[in-house]
Amino acid sequence: MRIQKKDTSSAATAASALRNNKIVIIPTDTIYGFSGLFGKTADAIAQIKGREENKPFIALIAKPSDIYRYTDAAVPDYLLQLWPAPLTLIVPLKGSETQAFRCPADPWLRDVIAATGEAIYSTSVNRSGTPPLTDIDTICAEFEASVALAVDGGELAGLPSTIIDVCSAVPKILRQGAISVNIR
Repeated sequence: MRIQKKDTSSAATAASALRNNKIVIIPTDTIYGFSGLFGKTADAIAQIKGREENKPFIALIAKPSDIYRYTDAAVPDYLLQLWPAPLTLIVPLKGSETQAFRCPADPWLRDVIAATGEAIYSTSVNRSGTPPLTDIDTICAEFEASVALAVDGGELAGLPSTIIDVCSAVPKILRQGAISVNIR
């Protein structure tokens, strides 16, 4: 099923599908992403993409403070104050794993995430090893049968997010992307 992002019920419809552990194609503040509930849908997303299951996906959160639901690490305030933005922070999870999180700049997307009550995965819409797709018609032609819902936000050609690893005492920029960050 395909719906328009501008429809008044689109956020509620997307959140409902996500809460039911369905995979949804959503426009983010950077590009279109396959999305599903954090910790519950990674295998299904990896299967659609044809991606190795051990390669982690970014998780999106509704507000900056939500990161502390998943980590006990002290994230530098100057980085948290940049959110919401196309900035991805890698943190140690409560336990032994690490995870990349982003609080997206798009208010519609933050509303969807908040309505699910949990973080959601986001990874580019494409087959593993191929460039991300930006045209919703092409996306739907290739993937609509594999997902519960595709939300049409028009053509997206955003830059990827900036990625910073904050797992050690000194944060490290892994990829300079849509926003420029100076490490303090």
